[in-house]
Amino acid sequence: MNRRARTAALTAATAVALTVALTAPAVAAGPVAAHGGHDATGRAVRAAVADGVPGVTVTVRRGHGTWAATAGVGNVNTGQPRSVRDHYRIASITKTFVATVVLQLEAEGRLSLDDTVEKWLPGAVRGNGNDGRRITIRQLLNHTSGIFDYLEDPGFQQTYMTPDGFMKHRFDEAAPEDMLAIAMKNRPYFEPGASFAYSNTNYLLAARVIEKATGNGYGAEIDRRIIAPLHLTSTSVPTTRVTLPRPSSRGYSKLARETTGPTYDVTELNPSLAYGSGQMVSGSADLTRFFSALLRGRLLPPEQLKEMKTTVDFGDTNRYGLGLVDRKLSCGTHVWGHDGGIYGSRSDAVTTGDGRHSLAVNFNGDWSGSTDAIIEAEFCGK
Repeated sequence: MNRRARTAALTAATAVALTVALTAPAVAAGPVAAHGGHDATGRAVRAAVADGVPGVTVTVRRGHGTWAATAGVGNVNTGQPRSVRDHYRIASITKTFVATVVLQLEAEGRLSLDDTVEKWLPGAVRGNGNDGRRITIRQLLNHTSGIFDYLEDPGFQQTYMTPDGFMKHRFDEAAPEDMLAIAMKNRPYFEPGASFAYSNTNYLLAARVIEKATGNGYGAEIDRRIIAPLHLTSTSVPTTRVTLPRPSSRGYSKLARETTGPTYDVTELNPSLAYGSGQMVSGSADLTRFFSALLRGRLLPPEQLKEMKTTVDFGDTNRYGLGLVDRKLSCGTHVWGHDGGIYGSRSDAVTTGDGRHSLAVNFNGDWSGSTDAIIEAEFCGK
């Protein structure tokens, strides 16, 4: 997988992938409602903790049955185990919610995916070779716009992604225009539509399009159109709240690319830096319900769901649709979903094409273990 595809697959919100290890004891929890056939998944969850993930929580929805389990700890100081009801930051899984709302607006005739960014956000994408008159909403949603990812800006990384920078600025409040200004200081990766490059700036802009089209905050539209109808009781779009709802676990990071060094508790932070690219909080049960409903057509008409599942090459066996990844597993099974990484949290949520078999998993550390291995175990039995 190329560098940008790997960035999308493992991080994709307000942090880079951090590849280090932390030893934590494994504390396996039993299923909430047994449905059989999850032995391989349980082993993969425990293996992630053995690899250094502090704690894991996972929920599987299959047919009318639900299975959930945890391993490891939610607090390395007290040894408190993780809960299957944990709230956590879902980072770039937010993108699927944003894309769903954009497609609902298209279905209502309130916008077109072929509208230019300039039409909705006049003058927002300009300078250094950027031109919103040549970029469509569709290209924002499938990352073919070429717009620079503000997370890759060296100044942004120095300010927010180093240990000193993070500790100093973790509670800063930032407007989306501030992040967009950082992106616009950089030249685009390529001409609009010429290639694929994962960019969080795309979904910052998509969220702003929602707000221009509706007159409401993008979070309010997600709440009204998705969270409330599906009764997602653990899901929210926080604005500047720095803490997580209860129950929740602590989030841990090395704030470095090295495999040694101190471990930091990074649970509290201001999520406004992520905005529409990764601001949301949810839980595993809610995420399985959301992706199941989405792929079953409960949130979008057939035409818009087809558009969402129309993909471009993403790297290896993955393809990217409109806020939705098509992932081909080693056994040939295709699952649809998204992953997300932010300081102290790595998450993955997928479902089969018919929405009948879904999984959501979260690590409360951002450097070790493999959510891919857990997905392979559940859907391929290995």
